[in-house]
Amino acid sequence: MNGPIDFLKAARSFRFAGVGIYNLFRYENNARIHLMACILVLMAGVFFDISSVEWTIIIIQIALVLAAEAFNTSIEKLADLVMPDYHPVIKVVKDTAAAAVLLLAISAVLVGLIIFVPKFLLLF
Repeated sequence: MNGPIDFLKAARSFRFAGVGIYNLFRYENNARIHLMACILVLMAGVFFDISSVEWTIIIIQIALVLAAEAFNTSIEKLADLVMPDYHPVIKVVKDTAAAAVLLLAISAVLVGLIIFVPKFLLLF
């Protein structure tokens, strides 16, 4: 260990991360779409009074999708900086990063269906 914890450095790191979250939702359309879906799912969770285990699963799914969107955005921005013009390898990198978000979004939808469809059907 290199000495005591530098709390000021940690606070700056949290501030930088907060700016990153702000920028993600301010500038990235897909992140805003995911955020709207997140809000709807949270409202459905409250409406259907889901269990603590279901909340845990939903929160993990939301965090995974939003984190994947942040990673995807970071990869795209870096790729655009490194290679502003079209390059077939950069295309593969960007498409693969987007695929990761899509895979997690599909997983989140499936989890949502498993949790919410039975509850919705009980309304009828």
